[in-house]
Amino acid sequence: MRAIRSFFTGLTLRPQGITVVAAGFLPIFAIVSMFPIVAAMIQHFADDPDAKTKVPLMVTAPGLTIAILAPFMGFFVDRFGRRPLLLGCTLLYGVFGTLPFFLQSLDSILATRLMLGVCEAGILTIVNTLIGDYWDDRGRRNWLFLQGMAGPFLASGVILLSGTVASMRWNGGFLVYLVAFPIFFAMVRYLFEPKPPEAKAVTGETPPASAFPVASAVVVGVATLFCAALYYVFIVNGSIVFQEIGINDPAAVGRMTAIPSLFIMLGAVIFRLLSGRGNAVQIATFLALMGLGLAGLGLARTVPVLFASLCLQQTAAGMAVPTLIAWAQTKFPFAHRGRGMGIWSSAFFLGQFVSPLIVHRLDLAAGSMQGAFLIAGIAALAVTLVALAASLRGGTPALAGR
Repeated sequence: MRAIRSFFTGLTLRPQGITVVAAGFLPIFAIVSMFPIVAAMIQHFADDPDAKTKVPLMVTAPGLTIAILAPFMGFFVDRFGRRPLLLGCTLLYGVFGTLPFFLQSLDSILATRLMLGVCEAGILTIVNTLIGDYWDDRGRRNWLFLQGMAGPFLASGVILLSGTVASMRWNGGFLVYLVAFPIFFAMVRYLFEPKPPEAKAVTGETPPASAFPVASAVVVGVATLFCAALYYVFIVNGSIVFQEIGINDPAAVGRMTAIPSLFIMLGAVIFRLLSGRGNAVQIATFLALMGLGLAGLGLARTVPVLFASLCLQQTAAGMAVPTLIAWAQTKFPFAHRGRGMGIWSSAFFLGQFVSPLIVHRLDLAAGSMQGAFLIAGIAALAVTLVALAASLRGGTPALAGR
């Protein structure tokens, strides 16, 4: 009971927290909401010979835009403030997100998706920055935990809603982006511009900012890129592993992944339980679970082994985002947090982009997708040993954040 009371006590600034958590899912909508309508869009634009290329590109275009623009967004966030830019990006997100519902040109829709990515780069960077600004370490982890717990339910709801409206009209799924407008009004009502800790002094003057921590930024970028690439290995290529084991029916694949997908919430719980430990321990736990899961999928020859390995992988997936964000936020002071989280956002979505390319190369080298999964799992376990070594030494400057 004491632990539960402590958890809810740490949930300070509740209206702000709920608004920030809700806004944090807007970038996720860009991919999740498109899942049910891809086939319908390809069919609608059957006269376009490049439709089978352009429609998937339309789905992933925002992610690539985030990878390119997020560091620049971070600069503007630190320079001009959090709240005004977040309000502008969220309002335009709703406009560009729903605009394809009124368009009939696939090229025009692709252009709006690129603009949507610009808005997402700002939203993702600012939301992650505000989590670091509004709360201390315990508060951050509490809200990140709630975000991780709510994620699977929100994603399922978005897919269901998008599929329902898409069944009425081929581009009906774009109406899901209307959710940005009530979130925008909640931001207007509840979010405030955070003040730097130094500004709370009696004089009210803010001393000159320290130099940007370049070394920390490099470590955060490289580590996030590596972890994100691992995170997307199964998401992009998991169905191929099922085929290599002999499971070819899409319905069977869906049934096989239904229960393991619930382990994403277990990952969020493990993240919260380890919040009292150092960052190196948390990252090592995530990498160990991901490595064992991917390696197990690579070695699986029977359904029970496949099922158990997938549960491990999904548990790691539930730890990934909150663990990486919580660690990255400790690496940048207030004056540089926007740029720091911009680098984090860029690295994470760059990992999304390069993961299929890397796995394809591993597939060619190993001769099978399962072989590629095994190599990826071994790489994760090798880096786990590095993180554990850092933990046993009491944390290195790269991983220590508490």
